[in-house]
Amino acid sequence: MTRDEFDEYCQGLPAVSNVVQWGNASVWKIGGKIFAICSHWGKGEEQKISFKCSDLSYRILCEQAHIVPAPYLARAKWVQLTSGEAMTDEDIRAYIQEAYAIVSTKLTKAMRKDLGI
Repeated sequence: MTRDEFDEYCQGLPAVSNVVQWGNASVWKIGGKIFAICSHWGKGEEQKISFKCSDLSYRILCEQAHIVPAPYLARAKWVQLTSGEAMTDEDIRAYIQEAYAIVSTKLTKAMRKDLGI
């Protein structure tokens, strides 16, 4: 998945915002909370996608090739795809959708109401 495809998919989710920060990383948020990032963090020149995941998904994904605990975010159960070979675009979209759901459900009821979700 390219950065443009990543951004296009994230943009289609309800009530999200995007900011470019941390050395040109595309950071996607819901209610001010980050759920997915596309960046060049870590070793190598290839873009890397990072996202929040459930405890179980975190344990399973970290055992897969080309997927590592996300730098700076691993303690919060984030993973980073270090290669385009890590998973299919369809799977990336599914995990981004799940990350969005995890983060949005942790928002207050008032915030969810204000965002219309």
